[in-house]
Amino acid sequence: MKQTGIPLAAPSNPNHSRSLSVGQSIRHSFARYRGVVVALSLGTLLSGCGVINNMMYKTTGDVMQGFSREHTIPYLMESGDLAMGCAMSEATAPLLMSFGRVTDEPDQLAVMLYLSAGGCAEDQGREHELAALAAMYERKGNAAEDAMIRQKRAYALASKRYLKSWQHHNTYYGESGTGECPDFDDDLDEFIYLAGLLSGLQALNAEIQSTSSIGVPKNVGSIVARASSCLENDKWWGAPMALKATVWAMIPGAQPEGEDAFDRLAMTDRLGEEAGVRLSHVFHAIAATNKGDEAMVKSVVRRHAESLKEQPANAEWAFVDAMATNIIVSISDRLWVENTGHRTPLGQLGSFWDDQQKEVETMDLDGLL
Repeated sequence: MKQTGIPLAAPSNPNHSRSLSVGQSIRHSFARYRGVVVALSLGTLLSGCGVINNMMYKTTGDVMQGFSREHTIPYLMESGDLAMGCAMSEATAPLLMSFGRVTDEPDQLAVMLYLSAGGCAEDQGREHELAALAAMYERKGNAAEDAMIRQKRAYALASKRYLKSWQHHNTYYGESGTGECPDFDDDLDEFIYLAGLLSGLQALNAEIQSTSSIGVPKNVGSIVARASSCLENDKWWGAPMALKATVWAMIPGAQPEGEDAFDRLAMTDRLGEEAGVRLSHVFHAIAATNKGDEAMVKSVVRRHAESLKEQPANAEWAFVDAMATNIIVSISDRLWVENTGHRTPLGQLGSFWDDQQKEVETMDLDGLL
């Protein structure tokens, strides 16, 4: 049978066809804009997550900075493990400094991190120097030259790190040497200020050792000398005056009339020995080395060795005293390698190759008669 165009069932509502068309249009419109709605919702959600993450990062950064200042630095200062302190500063500096992207720049913490990391590089430089001296003693020219190249590279890295410490120091405490002293919050605040001054002087010294142009201000020595007056000399083991006297001894025309740099260094040595923080010995030995007075250098090394037996390290600042001893040992090693080809024998710090006097054996001839 031929089908007709008549529907099998007619709609009960004559407006039903129109209703279907309207409903379909609404569904099509919703489907069309559903992607936009989802995208907007997701964007809002992600934006909220970003804000939350930034808040979490900022909080974490603030906590890490506070914890490092209140606990990590004091804990490290009470330890005498230089190698561990060196490894910590090199490993954690990028992490801790990266929090400056989400919260306040950790300038004060950076002073300590980059000073310590600079010391790591300088230690490597001293090792390469000893290798060069040993090679020269054995007349191995190529080995000596290679070691000297490595020495200069290490000192260049040390200077860059010390310079960063000095820059963060000036950012946090203000430009040093202007005649105005910062208001210190506590003893640790003062110590970090002292550490920053040391980093400035070390930056210049390492740049000179590297024979490269690192960008260290050439007037940093005189700036450090003036800024050291902001610290109490007796409180800080004679180190502020030792810093100043070393600058006087090393920079022509820097010593004030009526002053004697080496008399001042002898005085600060006594303060450091009594306090068990013998940092002044390092400055004294550096100044004597710069003067070319080997006898004085030996005398300072002997005095340091004797003091270690008589006065234990200050428990609160054991790390600083250990750092001083490490540098004094390296100075002694340099003298030994230059003259014997090897370092200071173990347990003989304070003695030198030319101290040994051979005892002449005598025979009691009366007993043979």
